[in-house]
Amino acid sequence: MTVDVAPASDPVTRSALRKASWRLLPLIGLGYATAYMDRVNISFASLQMNRDLHFSNTVYGFGAGLFFLSYAACEIPSNLLLYRFGARRWLARIMVTWGLIAMAMVFVRTPLQFYAARFFLGMAEAGFFPGVVFYLMQWFPPEQRGRAVSRFYIGFPLSSVFMGLVAGALLNLQGHLGLAGWQWLFIVEGLPAVILGILFFLLLPETPAQAKWLTPEERDAIMTRVPAPKDPSTHALAPAFKDSRVWLLGLFIFFTLASGYAYSFSAPAIVQKVTGLPITNVGYLIAAMSLVGAVAMLISAAIADRRRRPFSHVIPACIVIAAAFVVFGLATNPVVSLTSLLVIVVSNYSYQGPLWSIGSSFLAGRRGAAAVAAMNSIGILGGFLGPYWMGFARDLTGDYQHGLLAMAVPMLLAAGIMIYLSTRSRPA
Repeated sequence: MTVDVAPASDPVTRSALRKASWRLLPLIGLGYATAYMDRVNISFASLQMNRDLHFSNTVYGFGAGLFFLSYAACEIPSNLLLYRFGARRWLARIMVTWGLIAMAMVFVRTPLQFYAARFFLGMAEAGFFPGVVFYLMQWFPPEQRGRAVSRFYIGFPLSSVFMGLVAGALLNLQGHLGLAGWQWLFIVEGLPAVILGILFFLLLPETPAQAKWLTPEERDAIMTRVPAPKDPSTHALAPAFKDSRVWLLGLFIFFTLASGYAYSFSAPAIVQKVTGLPITNVGYLIAAMSLVGAVAMLISAAIADRRRRPFSHVIPACIVIAAAFVVFGLATNPVVSLTSLLVIVVSNYSYQGPLWSIGSSFLAGRRGAAAVAAMNSIGILGGFLGPYWMGFARDLTGDYQHGLLAMAVPMLLAAGIMIYLSTRSRPA
């Protein structure tokens, strides 16, 4: 797919976009890092929590995945409420709410309480990611969006780096002040979302027109290249749901998230099983793998934006991930197994920026909000399937290899969808 927009070559536009990058993306990146951390930190907590609370792998996998059912159900309403109330207020509300619920995980004692906590956490976080993508669509022209998304999405791998570095220390607080290590993990890793939610409310400008740190010429430059969405009537939502590309990308995200979360919600246990390392060293190893993935993400997004051919980055990555799942599923050598996991992690991070530059180019205005939310709502259901499948497969077979081997199939289906879309996709 090509984008028929001239590069931002004039000095005023370059200055405006540079300021927007520095003022918005680090804060949003921290917000997304916190979101992913509070979503997935049960993967580390489970190493103690499942033992203390006598949770089976199936109970854990179902609870881990339940987050995504409520997330999917509330995604579109949340994103449309963001359009109504404004990104600053709504994103701040989302973050404070999910932070408090994430910290409340310390009170979980039974499977039902675990399910309820994960369900309400997904409801609270719903709309954050597509809301941020829609927000950035108002600041960055199409040829800049892949890089912009990757620069805030860098919080995705960096959250894994942070979790890997601190998880061991937090779990080692076992018994301190009468709390288990996994309870300390939820408290310490839930608090940043509340703090960042307040900072979002105080620091994020609602639109480029309200950014006091832009000169009048810079504000005009951004609004000329990326016109602010007008308030359309309700029927303007219809094109988002009628566009087959929205549904195909949603299905693509479903397959890739099923595979990705099948691994990530079991990653500490898998790596510990492969290496035999103590949990602190497992955390460091996962952090190192995620750091390599973060570098790959930035490089891939920059190249994709320059070449304006995002499909050529997404399709090969999916095929490589599928092959790595097969290798891990059949491997008997720990070095081969660990290498295949590294390939899965790095390849998964590398296509994220190009993927969302494809999705965010389809529609504008409220239709754009609905399109991004619809894609994410369809796709996020894969987040329920992946962890639940891994828990079930682990209880059934006694290992993780069979579960991950099966994940090659959805990744190949995802590659097929992208190949098809690449032959017919055009900007709307």
